[in-house]
Amino acid sequence: MLRWAIIFFVIALIAGVLGFGGIAAGAVEIARILFVVFLALFVIAAVSHALQGKSPPV
Repeated sequence: MLRWAIIFFVIALIAGVLGFGGIAAGAVEIARILFVVFLALFVIAAVSHALQGKSPPV
């Protein structure tokens, strides 16, 4: 999911450089939403592993 957030961010950068403001804004919003979802899932997984007493995978 982090990969998709990065992909949409790169699309937003390219669209912004080329002057496509609407497309860039849409891609930024999608990237932001995906990043927040990724971050929330990461925190949930970290807390879950900590409560179960498991160490993080290497």
